[in-house]
Amino acid sequence: MSLTDVQVRKARYNPEGTGNRLADSGRMYLQLDKSGAKYWRMNYRFAGKDKTLALGVYPDVSLLAARKKRDEARQKLSAGLDPSNVKRLEKRAARLAAANSFEAVARGWIDERKSGVAPAQHAKTLARMKNDVFPWLGKRPISDIDAPEILAVLKRIDSRGARFTAHRARSEISRVFRYGIKEGHCKTDPARDLVGAIPPAQTTHFASITEPTKVGEMLRAFDGFAGTFPVLCALRLAPLLFVRPGELRQAQWSQFDLDKCEWRYLVTKTESEHLVPLSTQSVAILRELHALSGAGRYVFPGARDRKRPMSEAAINAALRRLGYDTRTEITGHGFRAMARTILHEELEQKPEVIEHQLAHMVPDNLGSAYNRTKFIKERRVMMQKWADYLDRLRLGARVIRIGSGRPAT
Repeated sequence: MSLTDVQVRKARYNPEGTGNRLADSGRMYLQLDKSGAKYWRMNYRFAGKDKTLALGVYPDVSLLAARKKRDEARQKLSAGLDPSNVKRLEKRAARLAAANSFEAVARGWIDERKSGVAPAQHAKTLARMKNDVFPWLGKRPISDIDAPEILAVLKRIDSRGARFTAHRARSEISRVFRYGIKEGHCKTDPARDLVGAIPPAQTTHFASITEPTKVGEMLRAFDGFAGTFPVLCALRLAPLLFVRPGELRQAQWSQFDLDKCEWRYLVTKTESEHLVPLSTQSVAILRELHALSGAGRYVFPGARDRKRPMSEAAINAALRRLGYDTRTEITGHGFRAMARTILHEELEQKPEVIEHQLAHMVPDNLGSAYNRTKFIKERRVMMQKWADYLDRLRLGARVIRIGSGRPAT
């Protein structure tokens, strides 16, 4: 006699111990537990031994589904296979597949780099993976993924007008594969072959002031800034150091050695270490600021929460308060273009020295893309010369262009 859906649904555990095993056909039965759980089981004999196979828990596994599993188990027995052993091997294979899935490996890479990147960068990378990559590649074994699959993901991103995101996703997917190679999950990086597969993104240049006279006017305007002291210090340091705005606002006191006049940190964009030689002017500003924020983690703490860094909009907001249009005149990022142009054209510094100080990836004849200590002697001299030059511009002095014998302003 076989069970019915109604019998299964209404079955209740008997504390007296009788009637707690309801038989179905093919040696399958429903085991009632005192906890209220209902377990599907099947008894069978293999290699001269009596065994029991678990088929699931009701109602997650319905009567019909349990019978289907029973029939599949009987087919394995007919083929000379032990259903319990097959089930164990299938579970092991599933665990291995899950551990070697693209998502599992990607999360391993993301966790490994978490301590070395800013929280916002970590969050953006994870969100990009969750939204644009995991839905299509996440469950796939990483070793089975090929370049066409990755390209389809990148084209899907690009098709919605997010070309920058497509390029960033390709780079991060490639890093996941390189991490997977290191950990033994795969042997090759198919994303590496897709460099250039998506057309280059159109770069929008950040607004910048590169005329020395106007730079001097801007620096004098900083002296009249009426905002908070940390933001004033950030304004003064931004042109002196010309690092990326995010790197400046998230600067931590532990990264600075003011006695050695150095700032060392990890560039999140390139995941490379960077060294910024500090001019005497920069050190003076930092020492003054240290009296206010030195007890905390961040050099420029947030106005509302000192345990967080200054808002990413703070510098541009300060520039707007001073009357500058951050769309057409100058932005926090524009100080980099300002320094790059004037250092080369007015102070006649070598382009390769400037590029290394900007922490740009500059291949050389040895194939090294970036070395934080390369040209360090020249960079120390250049950073002090740059700070002295800005001082003269701020004071409105006539600056002589090196080697020209004529005023630059």
